This record gives sequence, structure tokens and C-alpha cells, in this order.
Amino acid sequence: MGLEIIGAESLGVRSLCCRVTLPNRRIVIDPGVALGYVRYGLRPHPVQIAVGRQVRDRILAALEDATDVVFSHFHADHVPLMDANPYQLSVCSLPHSFRGLRAWSKSGYDLTGVMRRRFHDVLDLLGSNMKVAEGRTVDGLSFSQSVPHGAPDGNMGTVMMTRVEMGGEVFVHASDIQLLDASTIDLLIDWRPDIVLAAGPPLYLDRLSNALRDTAWRNAVRLAQHVDVVILDHHLMRSQKGESWLDALSETVGRQVYCAADYMRHPRRLLEAERKQWYKKMPVPDGWNEDYAQGKVDLDSYFDQYLSLWKAR
Repeated sequence: MGLEIIGAESLGVRSLCCRVTLPNRRIVIDPGVALGYVRYGLRPHPVQIAVGRQVRDRILAALEDATDVVFSHFHADHVPLMDANPYQLSVCSLPHSFRGLRAWSKSGYDLTGVMRRRFHDVLDLLGSNMKVAEGRTVDGLSFSQSVPHGAPDGNMGTVMMTRVEMGGEVFVHASDIQLLDASTIDLLIDWRPDIVLAAGPPLYLDRLSNALRDTAWRNAVRLAQHVDVVILDHHLMRSQKGESWLDALSETVGRQVYCAADYMRHPRRLLEAERKQWYKKMPVPDGWNEDYAQGKVDLDSYFDQYLSLWKAR
């Protein structure tokens, strides 16, 4: 099994997109990207925008030769959008081949408002190729029933987990579970995965209670004790607190628990968490983001400066 993590917070963007390559299938899960429209009162820095564009291009390249696509849910960092802002993946950018993919999706039955509209936008593109997959097993792919997006009593809706089997190896994509629901972790462990890619807890949110932080820690330890390779990212890596938490988890369980960058052998790039620092290191002229949205700016110079600073660390 070949697993490539294309987008995640430790890779510089909001995403949990990956590609699983099997002998006769290429499965792209959650093809979406976002940058955090405002953080610390600041719009995305040009460095993060440049990295985001690279991630977007890699997602589009993966979709070019994909056979299957999976949608765990319909938040803006997990799905192409009809009304994408300049930092997201637009439906208009999708390759023509996208319409012919076999698509497996969380249902639209418990969605309302914007999420339900996004479900139907994708359905309009894919037509009969898009199958509601919750609870199904088809040709080595298994999909969970809806599980909580975070805490079981939260108001963020639900997501669908995906299990991919090849021979004796099993990969599970557990988008946005945040390790906050014990029954979701039970299901994940019961699937007997060798590799798990999951969203960790959103430690950057002050509203996350101490009780939920403790729950996430216990569930993370339990997961790492049952699964050989655990990759935790997404909400977790939106702050340096998450980076420290992940390193402490590795020390506690006695072996490495990865973020996406670690697993892909890339440097950790927590560009959203570092946004204030990047504005100090590389000041941005007033109105720059508006000019970017209108295609009036060049990202290359910022990215070149970023690479120079990164190499100097």
C-alpha cells in the first residue's frame, strides 16, 4: 500500500487530504484545502498562500489519475467548493476526469444549510457515480456510519471514516474525529488498522475544556497502544501546543506518533500557527491580499525568501 499525505496543518495548510495507491486503484480522500481565513486578526501570509497553492496543485494532480474519491464530510477544507475563496480549492479547477470518478460520500441526510448545499454541488458534478457510503463495504473499502465531528455532544455534525484494505495491511482515514469520543476510538481499533491518519484535538481553541483535553489524551494513548503507525494532525497542529502535545505523546507511549510532515519526511511547517511570526519576518503591504485575490501579485519572491529563511534555521 502506498500512502501519500498531500495536505495537513504540519504541511502548511488546513486539510487532511491523502492518496492511497493500490495495484489497480488510486483513492483520493478529502480533496480540499483552506488556510484559515483570519487567525490572530490576520489574513493568510503570502508564504502560506504559496504553500497552499502547491498543495492545491498536488491535489489536482492526484485527482487527474485517481479512480476513486472519498468525501468524509463537507467542511470547506475537505471538499472542492463552488464558492471557494482565493485560498481554497474551487470546483472550477477540477480536472475534466473528476466527473468520471467512483465517489464514496457521507450522506446528506443529517446536513443542513451550507453543508447540504455543498453535498448537492458535488452530487451535481458526479451524478450517479457518487454513492452514499456510510456503513458499506465494497471491494476492499469500508466506511463507518456517521461518527461525531469532535465531542459526541458537540454541534459540529458528523463525519465518515474510511478503511482501505490491501492484502494483510489496513489503512484508516479518520477525519476530524479529534479523539474526543471513546466509542469512535473503539470502532477504529476494532477495524484492526496498521496505519491510522486522524485529526487530533483542537488545543488552540480556548473553549476546549480541560475534561475534553484529558479525554483526547487518554484516547490518543489507547490508539497508539493498539496501532503500529499513528499519524495525528489537522486541528492538533494549528498551534505549537499541538506540536509539544504530540512529542509528549510519543514519549509516553515509547515510540513515535507522527504528524503528517513526520510521516512524509518533510520539515514541520505550522504556517497558520506561525502567522504572526511570518508577518514580522516578512512584512506585507496594505491591500496585498485583495491584490492577490485579483491576480495582481507574484508569490514566487515570497516563497524564495521563505526557503532562504527556512534553510538558515
